[in-house]
Amino acid sequence: MARQPLFVLPGQPQHVIQRGNNRQSIFRADRDYDFYLEQLGDAEFQGV
Repeated sequence: MARQPLFVLPGQPQHVIQRGNNRQSIFRADRDYDFYLEQLGDAEFQGV
């Protein structure tokens, strides 16, 4: 069965889940994780 479409309310926070296949690590180095957090923070302030 297909997943239901997301219900999005503009200006409201979203719950973000980031997980690798079979719960494997998705960040190979600390700088990858730092870059991800930076991009996530930028998106938060831009309202993306």
